[in-house]
Amino acid sequence: MRSPGRSRFIALCVAPATILFFIFMVMPTFNVFRMSLFERGAYSPTETFVGLNNFRILFKDVKFITSMQNTILLIVTVTIITFFFAIVFAAILTREKIKGQNFFRIVFYIPNILSVVVIAGIFSAIYKPDNGMLNSIFSLFAGREIMVLWKDQPMVIVSVIIAMVWQAIGYYMVMYMASMSAVPVDLYESASLDGAGRLSQFFEITLPLIWTNIRTTLTFFIISTINMAFLFVKAMVAKGMADVGLSFMYAQKDEGLYGYAMAAGVIIFLFSFTLSAVVNRATRRDVLQM
Repeated sequence: MRSPGRSRFIALCVAPATILFFIFMVMPTFNVFRMSLFERGAYSPTETFVGLNNFRILFKDVKFITSMQNTILLIVTVTIITFFFAIVFAAILTREKIKGQNFFRIVFYIPNILSVVVIAGIFSAIYKPDNGMLNSIFSLFAGREIMVLWKDQPMVIVSVIIAMVWQAIGYYMVMYMASMSAVPVDLYESASLDGAGRLSQFFEITLPLIWTNIRTTLTFFIISTINMAFLFVKAMVAKGMADVGLSFMYAQKDEGLYGYAMAAGVIIFLFSFTLSAVVNRATRRDVLQM
């Protein structure tokens, strides 16, 4: 039976983290929901209750709808492309005998430790219309000068997708490699004796046994893409060229429409929470034991 002294000690250890979580996470979240029901300037002490009027205007706002469409596009494309390359590279570096595996692991992970500002600077140089690397390569193969405006319409979203995928692949590759390394080698040897090829082993052994990790990373994909899309758009793209949900929210806040911005924040929060729940439900399956 647990002694009262031990229970008090555990409560004292957990209390600081619980208090900080309540102050800096729970209270601000509830405050966002509360302020979305008011019309308020950014620095005005007065508040005017408008109920759901902010949300009614929001759902008719073409700019907000476009920003959410861009957000959904980024979530889908960045998730699919990053997941594909991350899991393929993880499988190659885990199962194949490649010289310098540790070197490749480090190289792939380096983009993840760089700040978004640094990555934005790198890709801005790559995307330069006149002497950028991409246009230079295309001009070399085409035999004539090609000048694609990568950071203007309609290529701006594609440019952001490329940068976000490059930044995220290494992080998820390392997570998948950790799971794949825990798969017993005996299973692959037995499958090889039964005549199963590498591709069959990957789909029949590797994917089912790391499925729990894949489900977790899919939730990470959704949340991180929403946050990182805002950072990349702010750092790489000219104002008004392409908006995502969070950049739209911040733009409304900068214009003094604080309650309207909070309403946008509520919609983005509910959207990310609902999408994460749907993906988690759709990918649920029985856990296989090794």
